[in-house]
Amino acid sequence: QLRLTESGGGSVQTGGSLRLSCTPSGVPDRTYCIVWFRQAPGNEREGVAGIGNDGRTSYTDSVKGRFTISRDNAKNTVYLQMNSLKPEDSAMYYCAAAGWCRTAPLSQRDAYDWWGQGTQVTVSS
Repeated sequence: QLRLTESGGGSVQTGGSLRLSCTPSGVPDRTYCIVWFRQAPGNEREGVAGIGNDGRTSYTDSVKGRFTISRDNAKNTVYLQMNSLKPEDSAMYYCAAAGWCRTAPLSQRDAYDWWGQGTQVTVSS
């Protein structure tokens, strides 16, 4: 059973930065299609950034130029570097995985079989 562990959330002021980490465990090391979703109270869960098995990345428009998703194969960890944070970025951030994708679909929550427990990001003005 694949498990996803997120870390790196916290509270920052507008303009600050955070780096989230997502580490798969529980099965032999391999590359997964990974997407970071977020959900704020009263809102639907939305895909923010994704990385395919071959490293191809995708971003929702609201975070382009501010967020960067990357993978460290040696550590089997996917990172989400978030810069120039805004109050509207405040949400619970979830890491989700699928076995394979070329470009991670950000709008298809059902495409992902495994989900982490989430890490809270709070941006104050």
